[in-house]
Amino acid sequence: MSAQLNKLFNFQASEKPLPLIYPLIIAMISGAVFSLALAPYFWWWLAILSPALLYACLKNRSPRQAFAIGWSYGFGLWFVGAFWLYTSIHVYGQTHAVLSVLMIAIMAIVMGLFTAVQTWLYRRFFPETPLTFAPLWVLFEWAKTWVFTGFPWLFAGYAFTERLLDSYAPLFGVFSVSFVVIILACALVEILNRRWFWAIPAMALLIGAWAVSYLQFVSVKAEKPLSVSLIQGNIPQDMKWLIENQKDTLEIYKNLSRTEWGRDLIVWPESSIPMYQTDIPEFLSQISQEAKQSGSGWITGIPYIDIQQSIQQGVPTAYNTMMASGSETSGLYKKQRLVPFGEYIPLSGLLAWVLPSMQAAAIDGFSRGPADQSAFKVKNHVLAAAICYEVAYPNLTRRNAKDSDYLVTVSNDAWFTGTAAPAQHLQMVQMRAKENGRWIIRATNTGITAFIDENGHIVKQAPIDQAAVLRGDLPAMQGETWYSRIGDWPILILSALLLLLGWFYRPRVVDVSFKSRR
Repeated sequence: MSAQLNKLFNFQASEKPLPLIYPLIIAMISGAVFSLALAPYFWWWLAILSPALLYACLKNRSPRQAFAIGWSYGFGLWFVGAFWLYTSIHVYGQTHAVLSVLMIAIMAIVMGLFTAVQTWLYRRFFPETPLTFAPLWVLFEWAKTWVFTGFPWLFAGYAFTERLLDSYAPLFGVFSVSFVVIILACALVEILNRRWFWAIPAMALLIGAWAVSYLQFVSVKAEKPLSVSLIQGNIPQDMKWLIENQKDTLEIYKNLSRTEWGRDLIVWPESSIPMYQTDIPEFLSQISQEAKQSGSGWITGIPYIDIQQSIQQGVPTAYNTMMASGSETSGLYKKQRLVPFGEYIPLSGLLAWVLPSMQAAAIDGFSRGPADQSAFKVKNHVLAAAICYEVAYPNLTRRNAKDSDYLVTVSNDAWFTGTAAPAQHLQMVQMRAKENGRWIIRATNTGITAFIDENGHIVKQAPIDQAAVLRGDLPAMQGETWYSRIGDWPILILSALLLLLGWFYRPRVVDVSFKSRR
């Protein structure tokens, strides 16, 4: 066994590497095209080709060169893959176009450090093999969920949402899908270099994905489906928070909901009510009463001031929340993961000159909600909640979804109208549904409003960028996926063990001159 492991982890190539400029350029282009593997483009094969090229570029490189190559790849990945931030920074943040691009470039430089450090570690401490490259990739994807408060975007596993490899998601989550994708990418390079052995694990992973796709972790509860109506108001972001438009906004949602009372649940999107609950008690009481009289539950996104907490602290304490009321319906969920520069401004006094419009009280100064929050109760059903960006965090969604019948998420992607961000965001929601084996109810301001089944498939969606009502009858699910029980630990532990083996079986450099002197 030791000999076989040594063969796997201790391959040394002898080819002379190309001048550094070439892998730097190839790596940057490879990173730049990666996002085309994701929604709304769905060129999934790029999720294999892109990391495969990076893997090939690192061959025989020194750790310092690997750092530069990884940084080049990471810059291309984030500058292109997250360029949708330009709309929120320039259009809605009222920042000059040149400065907006510069800010995105700085973000790409910072986020690119993840790949730079990853590739430096790969060439400094480990042998050149898929069994060390893939684990490092997964651990650094996981790190993006918590380092710098987290920016968990552009994961390789998302490219295979609703494709064969996503069958691993109910077992071990999106990171396990990423692990398989990167192994396949590296195996492709190895096979092209005539190391045919790597065809065996590649085929085994593909066959495994097909086999586990037949596993059933959850089942439908034997009870009446929940009838749900989602209200998409389509309020432009540059009008949403204007005081003169607040009354019209409320009327739009009220009128769109008029024909829906009587259904089990009506959901309005994130901050569909652009005022604090203390500003409009009569309106909230009126809608809640209408819901009760018609036998409906009502969930809405709304900025919320915790009056008791504000009195205790001496300053207003505000949250981005979902509030539930109506017939047999109750609950209040405070968002736990806040978006920097969207819901709070880091160093706001120093950065006021950068994002002047984002200093508005309506979107600044939210507090983080506690971790131990109760789920919504709707018609004897338990609904787990997530607000907008929170669904990008696999473990947070998993934790919230414990013992639930459905997941309900609200969002306002009007910040990114006309970009790939809303489609990428929806793709993440699909993966969360697959991981947890639950239907997801998703209401948004401008799109993409949708019903997603327990297998991550979009059953029905509303047209984007127009006012709409989306109706559906959703079955409640019971049972747990493996992922919902044990989370990310199996794939993280496997990755750590593979790296430990790789470090143990890494090539040893022998000091020949010293031996000669003896």
